[in-house]
Amino acid sequence: MNRYTACLSLAGSDPSGGAGLQADLKVFTLLGCYGMALPTALTVQSTTGVKRSVPVEADLVGQQLETVLADIRPKAVKIGMLPAPGAPGAVAELLGRCDVPVVVLDPVMISSSGIPLIGADVIGELSERLIPRCTLVTPNLPEARYLAGLADAVDAADLTAEALARRLQRRFPAVAFLVKGGHSAGEPDDLLLTADGEVHTFTAHRITTRNDHGTGCVLSSAIAAHLALDPEAGLPDAVARAKDFLTRALRRGADYEIGQGRGPLYLLPA
Repeated sequence: MNRYTACLSLAGSDPSGGAGLQADLKVFTLLGCYGMALPTALTVQSTTGVKRSVPVEADLVGQQLETVLADIRPKAVKIGMLPAPGAPGAVAELLGRCDVPVVVLDPVMISSSGIPLIGADVIGELSERLIPRCTLVTPNLPEARYLAGLADAVDAADLTAEALARRLQRRFPAVAFLVKGGHSAGEPDDLLLTADGEVHTFTAHRITTRNDHGTGCVLSSAIAAHLALDPEAGLPDAVARAKDFLTRALRRGADYEIGQGRGPLYLLPA
């Protein structure tokens, strides 16, 4: 009997459809996976910005996850924002108990200006409980500095992506890190440090568009989907394919107009 390749997203809900759960489900579908979605936060937002965010309590997150995993075992889980205290620990315990083969964490925790979006206690729980259970963590540069314990260091901005990734891996052995370069002053190159210490650089060029809402969600969910669909291909190949998917989505959506602010990527059939 044929079986779907199932992927599960744990993320905040974006009612405008550009990021979070809604974007992840679109990516899973476009790449040929059966998408499942577990909300971790409800937001009031549109393309013009976020007006309110309400965390889903940890107990409810855990009950949803336990019920789904008891019925459908995903090949990959993508995790975004987990803002409720206790939620990272509950998720880590259930994923470990069910032995999910691929866990990709996009740590939505630091704004582009470096301001924490979730509490320090939750960030600590992410570090202590959830990150060690992940296959891959995909921080942007501010998030990488924070996770590496360099949020207040004067010279932290001078560290290269590789230096940050290696510092992270010393703290979290056997976890791969993709440090995203979108916040860098130059080209938005990404650096992957695999769990066995190999370095892979993915070069990119900035695309002029206002429709870039949800890029981190799209990249991480595309990586999870490719790992689920072709686990033998390896992490560098999955990242390369996901980067290509993201680039095409940015280019195709550059000339579209959806909403009055930062529009979404082109997540429709080509």
